[in-house]
Amino acid sequence: MNTLTRLLTLGALISVGCGDNPSRSDDDVGADAPDSGITQDADAEAGTDAGTEAGGTAADSTTTAGDSTSTADSTTATDATTATDENADEGAKFDLGTIPDAAHNCMSDPDAEFSFLWAANSGQGTITKIDTKTVTEVGRFVVRPDSAGSPSRTSVSLSGNVAVANRNGGVAKVYASLSDCQDTNGMPGIQTSNSNVALPWGQDDCLAWYTPFGYQSQRPVAWGPGEFNQGTCTYENEEVWTSGTNGGAVMDVMVLDGDDGTVKEMIQVPTGGGGLEASFYGIYGAAVDGDGNFWGSQLGSSGKLVKITRADMSYVVYDPPDGPHWYGMTVDVDGMVWLCSQTAGRFDPMTESWAQGAAGGYTGCMADANENGLLWMSAGGQGIVGVNRDTLAVEKTCPAGGPSYGISIDFEGYVWGVTGSTATKWDPVTCQSWQYAGLTGAYTYSDMTGYALSNAGTPSG
Repeated sequence: MNTLTRLLTLGALISVGCGDNPSRSDDDVGADAPDSGITQDADAEAGTDAGTEAGGTAADSTTTAGDSTSTADSTTATDATTATDENADEGAKFDLGTIPDAAHNCMSDPDAEFSFLWAANSGQGTITKIDTKTVTEVGRFVVRPDSAGSPSRTSVSLSGNVAVANRNGGVAKVYASLSDCQDTNGMPGIQTSNSNVALPWGQDDCLAWYTPFGYQSQRPVAWGPGEFNQGTCTYENEEVWTSGTNGGAVMDVMVLDGDDGTVKEMIQVPTGGGGLEASFYGIYGAAVDGDGNFWGSQLGSSGKLVKITRADMSYVVYDPPDGPHWYGMTVDVDGMVWLCSQTAGRFDPMTESWAQGAAGGYTGCMADANENGLLWMSAGGQGIVGVNRDTLAVEKTCPAGGPSYGISIDFEGYVWGVTGSTATKWDPVTCQSWQYAGLTGAYTYSDMTGYALSNAGTPSG
């Protein structure tokens, strides 16, 4: 893996997010967010959305190392909204902060690993790799041996690779770059999906590892930053946080080795009596701050926020403001922790104080890296809103473009939303939007691009 630092400055704004349904005990794909107006059709719930199976058989969805052409037949993007300015789609949208893999000219295409958004196809047991520049699917991967994991959270490391947690237990890692994939399936060369058709389990050489877990609910996944080696131009000692529960008096939080998926450390956080809420879902959303510490949120109005300090695996549990049915969460460039729902809740870890406001969002959220930037939230049934991170007032509304649960930002400054069969890309300045409509019961609720991790800060720094 290679890395580099690039700052691009333009006056604009941005943010990313999350969401599952608290009203259904099984938290199935296609559930409605409360009061959001988001409803997925029955076909998407069942994972049989007709638009997602186009593209032929597995035989024409592979790439072999050394081939210069692709036979992928991916669903093409459609223009959901027409901008009045034909040139509105030029260049970055605001101060993008650090692009992790762009330094020292370590690679011929320094942005390659960070031109992707990874969406979890919960209804199919796969994840989709979307080219954020062309809004097309360029790979689909099975992430549990039985394809029955119901994946719902993806997280991208500073090396550009993705980890995904299965709701029904198990975490997998997939390489972003063909050059990192290993010949593991017994066939010469590297075989991997390069379209919207996944290879059968065990045949895709870009699956780095899979670690099984026997949890009834395993939702959160979040990469830590690792350590950058200037000499080799790679990130080393990268780690993945995850959490699982089978109900009961404790919830497990684990740190996995990013290279092989083995459990390095685990802590059990108690429920009740000042601990976490004894919810079936357990810890729901997760993010890592600039110091590598884990922040986990729980679903609902009575859910808690927990911080686990990486250095000693100690934990602190906080009570969020009463009222909102909290869904999404993220950490911004200033180290503030956000919970998102019908309102936005901002937690300052230094003062251990909350601020709340900005009615209008519903589920996912993510903050841009601009000094005076916005927190971007799903507007529920349609569009997105941009919230001033200081005043908590809504400053920008993009009312068109489709519904979404999860919200993310790519490294060109576009805002993304994912739900059901659709991934939508918005220009945060003009509100022009584009859609890819080939997902299968998607419910991604996390840092889908790596943008949040690359810009996560600490209140002191």
